[in-house]
Amino acid sequence: MQAQLPDKQTLEKWAQALGFQAIGITDVDLGAHEPHVRDWLRKGFAGSMGYLHRNLEKRLHPDLLEPGTCRVISARMNYLYPDTQPLEVLNQADLGYISRYALGRDYHKVLRKRLAKLAAKINATLPHHRYRAFTDSAPVLEKALAEKSALGWMGKHSLILHKQAGSWFFLGEIYTNAPLALDPDPEQAQNEASQDNCGNCHACMTVCPTQAILSPKKIDARKCISYLTIEHKGSIPIDLRPAMGNRIYGCDDCQLFCPWNRTAQTTTQDDFKPRHGLEAPRLLDLFNLSEVQFLNLTEGSAMRRVNFEQWSRNLAIAIGNGTSSPAAISALKHRKQTASAMVAEHIQWALERLS
Repeated sequence: MQAQLPDKQTLEKWAQALGFQAIGITDVDLGAHEPHVRDWLRKGFAGSMGYLHRNLEKRLHPDLLEPGTCRVISARMNYLYPDTQPLEVLNQADLGYISRYALGRDYHKVLRKRLAKLAAKINATLPHHRYRAFTDSAPVLEKALAEKSALGWMGKHSLILHKQAGSWFFLGEIYTNAPLALDPDPEQAQNEASQDNCGNCHACMTVCPTQAILSPKKIDARKCISYLTIEHKGSIPIDLRPAMGNRIYGCDDCQLFCPWNRTAQTTTQDDFKPRHGLEAPRLLDLFNLSEVQFLNLTEGSAMRRVNFEQWSRNLAIAIGNGTSSPAAISALKHRKQTASAMVAEHIQWALERLS
């Protein structure tokens, strides 16, 4: 007896039971996105993120990354926890701002586990189904696949936007060899969902602290605060430091001021509930942590993406952008005595700012 493929409605029901707000199904043709990706990399906008150059062909061709793949299930899950008051934190110089996606449990583990459960449900109906689940963890063009899967459109800030959900959500994918049905008219469905509804709005471009959004959908990562505080390992350019304010891990400004996020959906998932008071931490409390304490604080968190040196560097800049106080100057001078040359340079910059 031939196995029956689950239809879209069944898959949506399974996905929603696992905490996903929506899924889309698409084929593996990313030809429309390839020129933009290659041009962006060629111009050096990826900065030191060499992994974006590696396995580029697999990134552009899902069936090369996972042989036999003919469909991609793209899923989104809301992560913004209510009442974290991001704007209030940004306006208090003695507090540190951490991107809202990193306040709870590590999203890589949360989403990948649930995607695997969704794939297992498909497996129960398709004995020869092969799959692989991803969440920002492999050479996958997540936003292109989400747009192609009709989960939304790519905004000027290059994030996926949805009229009801805004942009505060994670993306995940299942690559599969199961020939799942596409929408009756997949091209029409994609065009309707991915229609650019940003219009003449340039809010994200205007408010970007470092002007990293060069033009619609074109980001120079080398100027982006998320890149500088997380991906970049070395010294941060002096001219960009003042604009970083008190942002110590990531930056949400392009989302905070996006009109589509005024009524964005929040999450009820306990996995994304802020931990350890990191939604509004005091800068000096964080700066005075030892490396062991830092590792304990960030255990099970996406914040493990940065090491203790990057953490100390980011905090030194934020303190330097704040208000001078005896406690701040004392903490900076004390840490400088044992800091690496890279961190000490940022501490010295902060001391000069505060003096």
